[in-house]
Amino acid sequence: MNNSHDEIKNLLNASRKMLSNNTINEDIINIRQKYGVITEQETEVSSGNITKKYDVSKSVEDAIEDNVESKDDKTQGYRISGGILVLHGKEQMDLELTTDEKIAFQETMDEFVAEVSDLVDFNKLNIYPNNVEWSGKLIDFDVDFFLSIGEESGIYINGEMIKADDEFLEMINKLKTFYEKFKSKWAKILASRKKTIKT
Repeated sequence: MNNSHDEIKNLLNASRKMLSNNTINEDIINIRQKYGVITEQETEVSSGNITKKYDVSKSVEDAIEDNVESKDDKTQGYRISGGILVLHGKEQMDLELTTDEKIAFQETMDEFVAEVSDLVDFNKLNIYPNNVEWSGKLIDFDVDFFLSIGEESGIYINGEMIKADDEFLEMINKLKTFYEKFKSKWAKILASRKKTIKT
């Protein structure tokens, strides 16, 4: 999921900033000196800075980037009736939008407005080789939704202090009903985009 990738990246950046702070290194040195702490592996300390430091956050971030999206991956966005559809692939051919995909995207937005809520801000619909992800915000409930089919299928919602009254439960049921249509429609699109592997 692309959003979780961005969240992990942001957390790694925050930890990198925190770890690069000299006051933390000074505090560690003071604690070691005060209590005579012995470490498994001695580190060289010169002028309050550790001279050899293994950047854990950088190596983890590099590993995540290698697993999620290689530098060869390409993206192409299309604006369709006020919404944005983004195709992800390895070849230029994977980034070509078909008429069926354009119609399916327009129908998906129209069906959501008609069946779930007309007060909604849609985010991009992402089509990856193995999954489709779409998210947005239901304004009247102040709830973010995330729909996914493929590798991590399901409906995900995010909100703060949500009042679980009858209206909210009705909206959740509408969202579940809509998800089945979404899943059916976009699973067909995903299947049509898959290529037969030559042996």
